[in-house]
Amino acid sequence: MNRPSTARHIEGVRGFIFDIDGTLALGDRLLNGYQALPGAIELIDLLTQRNIPFVAFTNGSTKTPAQLSAALGQAGIHIDASRAITPPRVAVSLFQQEKYKRILVLGTPGVWQPLADAGFDVVVSPEKANDVDAVFIGWYPEFRLADIEAAAQAVWGGAKLYTVSTAPFLATKEGRSIGISHAITAAVQSVTNAPVSIVGKPSPHAFELARSLLNMDAAQIAIVGDDLTLEHAMALQEGALSIAVHSGLASISEIEKLAPGQQPHLSLAGVEQLLEILR
Repeated sequence: MNRPSTARHIEGVRGFIFDIDGTLALGDRLLNGYQALPGAIELIDLLTQRNIPFVAFTNGSTKTPAQLSAALGQAGIHIDASRAITPPRVAVSLFQQEKYKRILVLGTPGVWQPLADAGFDVVVSPEKANDVDAVFIGWYPEFRLADIEAAAQAVWGGAKLYTVSTAPFLATKEGRSIGISHAITAAVQSVTNAPVSIVGKPSPHAFELARSLLNMDAAQIAIVGDDLTLEHAMALQEGALSIAVHSGLASISEIEKLAPGQQPHLSLAGVEQLLEILR
């Protein structure tokens, strides 16, 4: 790690967007039982003490922001629920902009509860509803054929198709785990041929919500994450600083294979090295 070089890269940063799984913490395959990764507790405490704005953004949808905040707190990572972003939180903002009223959801309460709390008329699959404005797919490991059929019927009826993520994998304590929303979305698309909109990372909708919470320009934001197709891709497309860590999915060899101009601005072993820089 070249300190003069890293200092030049990070000197303009005023706020941070942190990934969670593989960056700040690791959970099990059901995204429970978080354990803080080295440096994560101290880094978040340091930013809080210095009043440096940050948000924690997961593409997981097992928990509401309040539940996510509580789960991370049990691991010693203290992040207020107002700073915790999940794709359903992004969906609330997007669906309000689109003036949707009724949503068919394929997912557990962490997926549909934020929508219901925001006042949407939520139909939870496998209940069928062919008069919905949108179909929203999230964390749903118990999905069955009836859920795919309910989603397909709604799409054929004119509903728009949305998903929290199409990332095929996520980092867990046990290694790579299959992205459930990716699998369900692929199944629905295979029978409907419908275009799908992603509401989680790396979508512009996701970044805009995070940026608005930080209340600063993209050039002042560093996005820290372990997935080159999510956090790094979002940083490149939005003009933010990309900090890749090797504590989850991305390896040093994968990063080095990226073309010049497509590599992260900083490549670190983990957030403990970012802590060293900021200290």
